[in-house]
Amino acid sequence: MSAPPSALFTDLYQLTMMQGYLQAGLGDEEACFDLFFRTNPFGGGYTVFAGLEDALEYLASLHFTDEDIAYLHSLKIFSAGFLDYLRRFRFNGEVYSHTEGSIVFPLEPVLRVKAPLFEAQLVETALLNIVNFQSLIATKSARICHEAGEDRVVEFGLRRAQGVDGGITAAKAAYIGGCSATSNVHAGKIFGIPVKGTHAHSWVTAFPDELSAFRKFVEIYPVNPILLVDTYDTLKSGIPNAITVGQEMKERGGNLFGVRLDSGDLAFLSVETRRMLDSAGLADVKIVCSNELDEHIIHDLGIQGARIDLYGVGTRLVTAHGEPATSGVYKLAAIRRAGEDWRMKLKFSEGMKKASLPGVKQVYRMSGADGAMMADLIELENGEPDFSAGVWGFHPAMEYHRKFYSGVAAAQPLLTPAMVDGVITASIPPLAETRDRVKRELDKLHPTVKRLLNPHIYKVSLGPRLNTATKKLREELAR
Repeated sequence: MSAPPSALFTDLYQLTMMQGYLQAGLGDEEACFDLFFRTNPFGGGYTVFAGLEDALEYLASLHFTDEDIAYLHSLKIFSAGFLDYLRRFRFNGEVYSHTEGSIVFPLEPVLRVKAPLFEAQLVETALLNIVNFQSLIATKSARICHEAGEDRVVEFGLRRAQGVDGGITAAKAAYIGGCSATSNVHAGKIFGIPVKGTHAHSWVTAFPDELSAFRKFVEIYPVNPILLVDTYDTLKSGIPNAITVGQEMKERGGNLFGVRLDSGDLAFLSVETRRMLDSAGLADVKIVCSNELDEHIIHDLGIQGARIDLYGVGTRLVTAHGEPATSGVYKLAAIRRAGEDWRMKLKFSEGMKKASLPGVKQVYRMSGADGAMMADLIELENGEPDFSAGVWGFHPAMEYHRKFYSGVAAAQPLLTPAMVDGVITASIPPLAETRDRVKRELDKLHPTVKRLLNPHIYKVSLGPRLNTATKKLREELAR
């Protein structure tokens, strides 16, 4: 699992606020926090939600060890009474969530946490760490795989990943986003992801010549071997030697699976490689390409007519090249004392990009008769709109900009129970099923939302009741 190993996996101010709430008499307050993204990463039109399984595992196992308490005592900022409380601490809250692998959009809650204020505050840092990174990599993977085509990308990024945990977690998130396999053997073991690999240039240079290196490799690994052909000269040496080995395998009743290009002009080299392989009677041999690939380069290779069957994508996938962090935040939306009504809360800023939405909310995904995603509506909980009659949606920042949604064939509530009283209630499917969910949801999304440049903005609107409450609260705070 990629869940944090310790309750100390948090920022110091979470603990100081936690103690402060108790000392300020707010220990009986129940809070509702929303985790949401302010923008889609990479200038794209959507975000893939990932990290739920690890988030729930973290919450369910959260506790402070004796060593944790001893360290906090050494800081000399926490009272003995508070440290005694931490010894007994368990998360007893409620979590509503999108299903992992869902396509989500800015401002809508993807996780909703209800718990005593000090409990809900403590978990902010870890939840953001888990969801932000995994959603970022899953989204990058989905963008790359959309350009490459289904089941045509293998994640190759372990050696360039951001540390050990980054490499493991990135492999998991990349698989959720659409990669068909990983080179990371440990990730394959713990997550059940298919593992794939070829050989390095050092294999070729360790032998007296390239041909003997290729012959020995297919002798040892005769099932689906892939030969790396750019150690010396791709077209004058690598491909001719691979053709020789491929023909020898064919005569023995075997098959060379593929050749890998790892440098040079991949568009030109792939076209020439395909021509040479076909002319030699090896039309079934695949061409695999690697070397600093991402969604933009793969898109351009397609435009140039490259003849590439499979892509090995590493550095730019696992490091989220182009956007090193996503914009997930965790904000207080409502608070109440036992037996009282919720008091709505929001962050109100001069820059509306940093404002939040108040209240305990639900998100509805509206679809048309063809099953395609139409828009999402955020509305206050307990009072589902009558979608059959059409519904007004309001711009989240500009209250007077509105749109009437008609022809809604279905409206699915997206936030469903994932944890009750600190116990996981959500059914966590195998990782392959989560990966399939991403594919299904992307198929429902209009192609204009998925394009790389200037994607169409998928509409996320406020329902009438939430719009009225938000407008009223903003006006009160402005005064």
